[in-house]
Amino acid sequence: MLAIAFVCAAAMALAQPARWSEDRANQWYAQQPWLVGADFIPSTAINQLEMWQADTFDPETIDRELGWAENIGMNTMRVFLHDLLWKQDPDGFKDRIDQFLAIAERHRIRVLLVLFDSCWDPNPRLGKQREPRKGVHNSGWVQSPGRAALVDPAEYPRLKEYVQGVIGAFANDRRVLAWDLWNEPDNENRPAYIKIEPQRKTRAVLHLLPEVFEWAREVNPSQPLTSGVWKGSFTRKLSGMEKIQLDSSDIISFHNYNAPASFKAHARALEAYRRPILCTEYMARDLDSRFENILPVAKRTHIAAYNWGLVQGKTQTWLPWDSWKHPYADHDPAVWHHDIFYKDGRPYRQAEADFIRKITGGAESAAP
Repeated sequence: MLAIAFVCAAAMALAQPARWSEDRANQWYAQQPWLVGADFIPSTAINQLEMWQADTFDPETIDRELGWAENIGMNTMRVFLHDLLWKQDPDGFKDRIDQFLAIAERHRIRVLLVLFDSCWDPNPRLGKQREPRKGVHNSGWVQSPGRAALVDPAEYPRLKEYVQGVIGAFANDRRVLAWDLWNEPDNENRPAYIKIEPQRKTRAVLHLLPEVFEWAREVNPSQPLTSGVWKGSFTRKLSGMEKIQLDSSDIISFHNYNAPASFKAHARALEAYRRPILCTEYMARDLDSRFENILPVAKRTHIAAYNWGLVQGKTQTWLPWDSWKHPYADHDPAVWHHDIFYKDGRPYRQAEADFIRKITGGAESAAP
């Protein structure tokens, strides 16, 4: 009986889809154009829940704003989902994702979907979302899963259903570029929310993240999986979280909001993995991470580039991170932190928009 059980277990292990080989990942990437886009949420939504819930889903604004992105040559968007949306209304949620993908496709934009996120408020709630705090960067963004679900193993079957339900619904949909399984999984959100974060948050994510990769692989999507490293140099001894992320991802992704020298150093360190590289967050003007000095590096090294933010809106991410300590209640910052367009479609800096259009080749560069 033990021998039979061993054989069955071995057969199941062989049947389990594995991490993509380097060759498969690089062949996939060779079929893509140079990927340039933004981390997108419509200007009318303060967070993932407001973007996707039925009564606040806003396809008209999404269509208009993705049109502005297409016009400057962007061909991809990174978009955040939330586990509570699946719990609330799985069929409706899938329908709205499908609507979003249809709008994106009309603008020749493919979508990188993010399933979980450890950033900002650890206490998400369905229903009407709060109004933005005046003068504060990203004052309403919420984590997924929230702290209650993260530290409760009884919630994990529900999270598995969410991961497999969403990925399974779009596993062979070419409008979906890839799956980003967990954004900044070990972010402790200092100083904004550290006092209300779970004490063992990182330990909980260290346990759960490998399971999330396994859940996703069981669905066997045609698109690659990733989770982006985001702090440190990636050349020193890796943290436990970074090792899981880099060893589990089909394609490598990272964040860098610093000047070009830092961006180049991170990119060089990640080249050792011999896989496609995507920078899924960059561009903080006040930190000298700008389109004009980062995109040429990314293009030369064929790194996909997603800046944070497209349109000035309820997330208020044109305001700097330091607004959590010193809100810009009665004045604007000297320079916008993130975002490209005002709400009416005017570029914050026309020269910037012209530069993006030129380096991407304009709308003609968008993916067919």
